[in-house]
Amino acid sequence: MSAAFRPIDEQLEILRRGAVHLVDEAQLRSKLERSLATGKPLTIKAGFDPSSPDLHLGHTVLLRKMRHFQDLGHRVVFLVGSFTALIGDPTGKKTTRPQLTEEQVQANALTYQEQVWKVLDRERTEVDFNDRWLIPLGSVGIVRLAGRYTLARILEREDFKTRFANQQPIHLHELLYPLAQGYDSVVMKPDVELGGQDQIFNLLVGRDLMKEEGLEPQVVLTTPLLVGLDGVEKMSKSLGNAIAVNDAPNDMYGKTMSIPDALMWDWFLLLTDLPAAEIDARKRAVASGELHPMSQKHELAAAIVGD
Repeated sequence: MSAAFRPIDEQLEILRRGAVHLVDEAQLRSKLERSLATGKPLTIKAGFDPSSPDLHLGHTVLLRKMRHFQDLGHRVVFLVGSFTALIGDPTGKKTTRPQLTEEQVQANALTYQEQVWKVLDRERTEVDFNDRWLIPLGSVGIVRLAGRYTLARILEREDFKTRFANQQPIHLHELLYPLAQGYDSVVMKPDVELGGQDQIFNLLVGRDLMKEEGLEPQVVLTTPLLVGLDGVEKMSKSLGNAIAVNDAPNDMYGKTMSIPDALMWDWFLLLTDLPAAEIDARKRAVASGELHPMSQKHELAAAIVGD
């Protein structure tokens, strides 16, 4: 059976795998049913700000979810945040991000576009850049966009709320980030927007703005933040706990073998296609002593290198 014509329940099972937020599932089911009936694929959007030159395995969690939609026959758009990267995503940050130059953004975007093909199908992926519509929006358009949201609503974001309560600086340009990302959705009119779980506020802003424009709102689906090699913090190059997608295979294998045993089950779920029931069974077998954790970690490392 063609992937595009799989029963809706099968599609939902694949798409729910590893998901944190799904707003909302009934709407996603309705969109999938319409797609199946009309033969028209859904449009799936996921944005990546080229804030650094390298992607790591944490980024591939979201890329893999994009690939799931792709393999089900849907239209996937990899959106390069060529404008939003100039602002700097404040999500999860205790301090203001350094602002990048246009030259840095362009250089990083080039490396992103090469590295994503390790997960996505090049022939079935559209690439777009949000400076294409956000720069022409101009200062008047930005002011009007800012008039669509209140400061009180923006301060509902956990990181802004915390910084405000702790009297830590929040720069005005940071408040524009969720609005700029939300405007992407108004322009692109996606059926579904994907993002990391820490992006939930930004993704819901896009949903709100689409409703205000009289558009069918996007479904929001988020994926977990991959815990890094230390088993504590989310994977980050700056924390030194990351595996870059361009690392040599031997380095990827060795780094994977170094992770805490307890972490490998989440990695199996988020970085491989091993069925969730099989992962649970193996976890129980290791706990009972039927399987050795080292053998499972070797298999995980081999799967990651093979991908």
